[in-house]
Amino acid sequence: MEDLTNKRIAVLLSGGVDSAVVVHELATMGLHPDCFYIKIGPDEDEEWDCSSEEDLEMATAVAHRYGCHLEVVDCHKDYWERVTKYTMDKVRAGLTPNPDVMCNRLIKFGAFDEKAGHAYDLIATGHYAQTEIDGNLKWLTTSPDPVKDQTDFLAQIENWQLRKALFPIGHYRKEEVRAIAEREHLVNAKRKDSQGICFLGKINYNEYIRRYLGEKPGDVVDIETGKILGQHRGLWFHTIGQRKGLGLGGGPWNVVKKDMETNVLYVVKGYEPVKAWSKEFRIHDFHYLTVNEVPSRVSFKIRHTPDRHYANLTKTGDGEYFVESDYLIQGVAPGQFCVIYDEEHHRCYGSGEIGYYED
Repeated sequence: MEDLTNKRIAVLLSGGVDSAVVVHELATMGLHPDCFYIKIGPDEDEEWDCSSEEDLEMATAVAHRYGCHLEVVDCHKDYWERVTKYTMDKVRAGLTPNPDVMCNRLIKFGAFDEKAGHAYDLIATGHYAQTEIDGNLKWLTTSPDPVKDQTDFLAQIENWQLRKALFPIGHYRKEEVRAIAEREHLVNAKRKDSQGICFLGKINYNEYIRRYLGEKPGDVVDIETGKILGQHRGLWFHTIGQRKGLGLGGGPWNVVKKDMETNVLYVVKGYEPVKAWSKEFRIHDFHYLTVNEVPSRVSFKIRHTPDRHYANLTKTGDGEYFVESDYLIQGVAPGQFCVIYDEEHHRCYGSGEIGYYED
């Protein structure tokens, strides 16, 4: 971990075990950072089930345990104006967005810094990621826990945000963090990890989309035979590579294409149909984290899983790259972020958005 001497540190406390152990780790160094709880959930009068009240109680207990000041920062409006707008614009265009990626860039290291974080040298979070100092450069590097590694969620933050980022538990595996929390009898030691989009809690993602975009029924068509198999309620409820939730018999069926002009959802039958897999695709608007260049031989991820892939990367334009994977990959969806690492899968170079590809 970098030298924290005389550094003003803000900790983002979520109420979960990871950020609680962050406070513990800093306290063991003799530090007493200020803690902040970011409010981004639905309004109190919403009918949606949100765990924000319990989260705040947990965060308050942890801050009190270590004698740290806790402040609530309301980023609710910022989230719904920035991240929700990004999500709905992408979904409306037939793309597959990642709200959690943009939440880190626009809210946790963005709106928070505007409201309170600007007074601090470092912003500490419970992300499973690490940083590495190389001369004047600060790199985002992977966690030793391949399942929990969250560098893919951080690959769109700005360079100045990366310079302020501190990940005190990034060198641990999840089971080690749990063990520390239980050993220290932290109030949330046995609390389950949150799932899905950071603010939704138990809210269904499709319900979130339906609230803003409604429904737009159309045909579901077998791309190989042209036969109409049924109806979908809106293309924005589906993503390339999807297998579940299609409501079709005689499957399995895989979503392989969304035609926004005709409002047709194309599927193909089979467990591993060739049409559902891709080996080559393009990415655009590449966001560079540390340096404005990327190696020609890389490892990469297209979704938040432990799976890493390897490819040759060719620059085709300003921030545009052609990715030639070593092998076929299932479910390459336009709008997803392709996160690029060195071949050793250690340093993260940034990420670009997967574009539409030709048939």
